[in-house]
Amino acid sequence: MKIKSLEAALVAAGLLAAGTAGALSLNPADWLKRDAVPATTTPVAAVAAAPVPMVASQARVPDYRTIVKTFGPAVVGVTVSGTHRTSAEEQGPDRDPYFQFFRGMPGFEGRSRGNPQQPFRGQGSGFIVSSDGLVLTNAHVVREAREVTVKLADRREYAARVLGSDPVTDVAVLRIDAKDLPTVLLGDPRQLEVGDPVLAIGAPYGLEQTATQGIVSAKGRSLPGDAVVPFIQTDAAVNPGNSGGPLFDGNGAVVGINAQIYSQSGGYQGLAFAIPIDVALKVKDQIVATGKASHARLGVTVQDLNHALAESFGLKRPDGALVASVGKGSAAEAAGLKPGDVIVEVNGQAVERSGSLSSLIGLATPGERVRLKVWRDKAARDLDARLGSVEVEKVAAGVSEAAPGAQLGLALRPLTRDERRAARVDQGLVIEDVGGAAERAGIEAGDVLLAVNGRPVQSIEQVRGVLAGKPKSVALLVQRDGETIFVPVPLG
Repeated sequence: MKIKSLEAALVAAGLLAAGTAGALSLNPADWLKRDAVPATTTPVAAVAAAPVPMVASQARVPDYRTIVKTFGPAVVGVTVSGTHRTSAEEQGPDRDPYFQFFRGMPGFEGRSRGNPQQPFRGQGSGFIVSSDGLVLTNAHVVREAREVTVKLADRREYAARVLGSDPVTDVAVLRIDAKDLPTVLLGDPRQLEVGDPVLAIGAPYGLEQTATQGIVSAKGRSLPGDAVVPFIQTDAAVNPGNSGGPLFDGNGAVVGINAQIYSQSGGYQGLAFAIPIDVALKVKDQIVATGKASHARLGVTVQDLNHALAESFGLKRPDGALVASVGKGSAAEAAGLKPGDVIVEVNGQAVERSGSLSSLIGLATPGERVRLKVWRDKAARDLDARLGSVEVEKVAAGVSEAAPGAQLGLALRPLTRDERRAARVDQGLVIEDVGGAAERAGIEAGDVLLAVNGRPVQSIEQVRGVLAGKPKSVALLVQRDGETIFVPVPLG
């Protein structure tokens, strides 16, 4: 769903390289003070061999060799295998981002049209954050994986357990049964500036312990379908198999997890994106504590401002998130937000673009109170909001909790914006998993639930409301492979 005109191939990694200077002074002041040598007495060969002067600055060329030797042993390869259920939309290399991620991997089994259940094997990267076996990687690396193996730099291999994964931020936490492991040094991505050098180590195309280098190209990037994460953009060379690997700063501290590239070919084209490590650690702590990550929800649709809109609202600059709509029953509605409001601050932190708001809210804790500064009627005002939550919930319903055969057996979640656009629907719920009566009736994981007994649904509570009457059967309207069908499900 993330692949449009530029296909977002899920990957990541990058490394830096160092050079040495000659004996010539690199101090510009000393270099400029030198007496000019008359052209008539300067041999051509001497001019050609003279080193090019470098501008002195506070920045230092990182010692990449030491970074790789010191922290390379904490970078691991992550091998996965499992079964992928394909839809008609996915059956083709140009439509499936996971094909782009896994293709070219040693042992990868391609997916063919006509078989909805396809086995796969893939290779990603990761890094050890605690000596007792805690490993961070990308959620998309272990998605649908039944077996996960972690391979250390010294070639030891361990079966890994997925403690939890968060598709919203694309962070997953693995556990291996080992002690006294090498670990990385964790840094502060807030200290990064555009132009700073960065280094990545990973396993592109299964080539373990590969290092590439680049610089920070931009900070706080908001990508389509990933608005919660303020990505670090780099020009480090990354390719399939580097996903989940660490992004180091010039001091050797991990500042991000390499996660995505923009590419028309599936390979490196100079645009790589990393998840800031502070975001990943917050998710990691939640997963270790509870087995899952929770994200807050305000309940608004927002867009960026341009100069014309800013002028019409009486703003001096096109900063802020313009509220286009407010969800019914949402935290935003309860706080008094209205379409046409411009949210300019959250808890005193400036909101420059709509993506900034999505990051600030999405990384907050459900139930948390936030103070919003809003521009309305050419004046600023403060509003308080108690944030809601975005959860994937199991729906079990029917005649009785004690009657196992009466359960509907669906795991549902709301459609993302990109999924709604791809499915060409305004509402609906994705069926993440299916069992019980629904599975026996022919409902499949990946179907989009549009209505229950003729009532359109866009929330899990609406489904529960229909089932609260304990019907003997329900008619589910689902969309599958672009087709809409009714499926009767007996519950008695």
